Amino acid sequence: MTQQTPSATPIPIPNGNRQKDVGRAGPLAWAGLALLSLPTVMLGLDLTLLHLTLPALAADLQPTSSQALWIMDAYGFLIAGFLITMGTLGDRIGRRKLLLIGAVAFAAASVLAAFSTSANMLIAARAALGVAGATLMPSTLALISNLFPSPRQRALGIGIWATMWGIGYALGPVVGGLLLEWFWWGAAFLIAVPVVILLLLLAPLLLPEYRAPEAGRLDLPSVLLSLPVMLPFVYGIKQIAKSGITLDAIAAILVGVLFAWIFIKRQRRLADPLLDLSLFSNRAFSVALIVLLFGLVAVGGTMLLVAQYLQLVAGHSPATAGLWMGLAALAMIIGGTGAPLVARVIRPGFVVAGSLALSVVGYLMLTQMTPDTGGVTLAVAALALAYLGNGTIAALGTDLVVGSAPAEKAGSASAMTEMVQDLGISLGVALLGSIASAVYHRAMLNHLPGDLEASMREAVVDSLWAASSLASELPDGLMAQAQVAFMAGLHGAAMFSAASVAVLTVLSAVALRHVGVVTQREGA
Repeated sequence: MTQQTPSATPIPIPNGNRQKDVGRAGPLAWAGLALLSLPTVMLGLDLTLLHLTLPALAADLQPTSSQALWIMDAYGFLIAGFLITMGTLGDRIGRRKLLLIGAVAFAAASVLAAFSTSANMLIAARAALGVAGATLMPSTLALISNLFPSPRQRALGIGIWATMWGIGYALGPVVGGLLLEWFWWGAAFLIAVPVVILLLLLAPLLLPEYRAPEAGRLDLPSVLLSLPVMLPFVYGIKQIAKSGITLDAIAAILVGVLFAWIFIKRQRRLADPLLDLSLFSNRAFSVALIVLLFGLVAVGGTMLLVAQYLQLVAGHSPATAGLWMGLAALAMIIGGTGAPLVARVIRPGFVVAGSLALSVVGYLMLTQMTPDTGGVTLAVAALALAYLGNGTIAALGTDLVVGSAPAEKAGSASAMTEMVQDLGISLGVALLGSIASAVYHRAMLNHLPGDLEASMREAVVDSLWAASSLASELPDGLMAQAQVAFMAGLHGAAMFSAASVAVLTVLSAVALRHVGVVTQREGA
């Protein structure tokens, strides 16, 4: 097959058979991959950009603890809620076209977020960023499958893509912390603007357009059903973690389950479903999605808690804390770029299982930290092990998902990959953040002096960063107790992560053991 020109519409590979080597991509494709890496890094950044800027943001906008969590995770939830819709839409109207439309919307929402004057305004802007981001993410990954028809090159390209996304969300705290040293918190959002300008200028030159040859109509009821599947369920989880099992939490979860049942039932009846359930008949596809989802739940919440530890317990500035987290992120680069190469000689399931086992060790290391012992070195080493496993599953898991789908369904498969990745990060922030908050609340309620003012009492019980803002006014020893309570919450979240990733380790080794190395899948 000859190299496609950027303006051509790529011909789908017949019968979805992408297991044979159908030709190697040339320099133009690699230049296109480099361009696609820019919005990929940007989208990853926005998932974690506020981890170290939250204290400064909180001092300015005065959000409640609930509003602070929504500021953090509204972006990821809305991305996950619209990804399947946008991935399917890209197959219909053109993946490059959707990428450019979404880029403009993302830049506009970024400016709105940067100049927000209230917590609710910022939540709305973050939600708009999520909807815009949902147009970008499946487009970038699906276009990679068009740029690289060779399975080996595609695996490497996806590995690079996954690494860039991982670098983005790993370096979000670094970038946010450094910007906070010289600018106000809103400047963190404006870095998207030059990236979008560059993408608009170069995409028509370097990226091919692709439309599914026989795409059906977009089912509007399915689109409307996709979002209420997720948000009630997430709300219920957060309420249970914060307040225990309550009637409204159970009701919210049941509402989410009901919408999920209606959504799935409708997809099975449609000739052109929004979510192609037939893809789940492939075991590698299904297991890879599960590993991606819950692996990112573990690392997503852990990142936020470690970022807060470095600032609020270890006492580092946002910039210094960000640099420490950036050092740990080097492990993700190693995992993301090295895993596809190792998978050429060792079965991917065993590579994934081995890296996840190291992540379990990292999460267990976090449980040994205290405000007085352990310190930054242990935190960074533990986070590096977690990142190593995450980089591996992001690269190999994504390739297993996209590589197992026919070319005409690459957009839908890519959207599902992106959905579980962003949903995993956002669920991690919500679930592990709620677990840590619940432990913190209960610990602090047992150690508050009876004569503490009501306003101070509310702030101290709410969160450690709220207590830190009143540190000079608190009674002796109460701030130290708040740090102990925070560490107890971190330990609880880390134990949850260790247990869940241990299960994923076994699942990967068993369920993916039959998946061959890349050269075998190519027929080499």
